[in-house]
Amino acid sequence: MRISVILPVMDETTSLQKTIEILLAENLDYIGEILIIVCGRTTSDALGVCEDLAEAFPGLVKVHSQKRPFLGGAIRDAFELASGTHVLMMASDLETDPFTVKDLVAKALEGYDIVTATRWTNDGGFEGYGPVKYYLNWAFQRSFRLLYGSSLSDLTYGFRIFKVEWVKKIAWEELRHAFLLETMLKPLRLGARTTEIPTTWRTRTEGASHNPFLQNFVYFRTALKTRFRSREELLIEPASAGPFYSIEPSADSW
Repeated sequence: MRISVILPVMDETTSLQKTIEILLAENLDYIGEILIIVCGRTTSDALGVCEDLAEAFPGLVKVHSQKRPFLGGAIRDAFELASGTHVLMMASDLETDPFTVKDLVAKALEGYDIVTATRWTNDGGFEGYGPVKYYLNWAFQRSFRLLYGSSLSDLTYGFRIFKVEWVKKIAWEELRHAFLLETMLKPLRLGARTTEIPTTWRTRTEGASHNPFLQNFVYFRTALKTRFRSREELLIEPASAGPFYSIEPSADSW
C-alpha cells in the first residue's frame, strides 16, 4: 500500500501542521505522498506553512495550486495527480480526526475498495455541531440511505480511503461540497466493496467554514442525478476498458 493523502488548504496553519504530524507518526510506512492543494484564496500564513512543510519533507509533501474551482475542484485536481495505490481524502482543519486514519488504513488492508469514516454510530459522534445542522444531517443520511438502499450510515462525510482505480476512472462532475457525496454514491452504483469505521467530528478551532449552509441542499440534486443514470455514464472510459465490471457487485450496488 502506498497512500496519496489529499489535504486542501485555505486558512489552516496549526491544524495543518498537527494533521501531518499525526499522519506521519502513525502511518509513515504507508504514506507515499501528501498532496497539499492551495488556491488563490489560501491565506499567506497558510501558504507559508505549506512551503515550510514541503521543505521539511522533500519529495513527500507536495504543494499544488488547484485549477478547478472550489473544494470539489481541488480534490478532483488531486485525484488526477495521485500516484499511490490508495487515495486518502480528508480535511486539514482537524474536523477529520487524523488519529482515525490508522484504522482506515487497517481496514483498507483487508481488501475493501473504499473504507469511509462515519459519525453516526455508537462509537462515533459530533462535538461542537449545531443542533439544526445535526438534525438536518441525520435527515440527509436517512434520505440517501433509503434512495440508494445502502447500509452505510454516513454518505456525506468526506473522510475516506479509496483504491486508486476508483477515483481515476469515474467521471466526476461536482465542484462544490456536494462532491463529497458524489465520491461515495458513484462507487456504490458501480459495485464498490465498501465498509465504514467510527470517528468523532470536532469543530475546527482555527479559520472559518467555507461551506455555505444552503449548499447542503444541493446534495439532493447530486443524489437523484447519480441514482438514475446508467453505470456506463458514470465512467470516463467504456465499461469494457475498466476494472469495475470484472468484480462481483456488493450488497450496496444495483
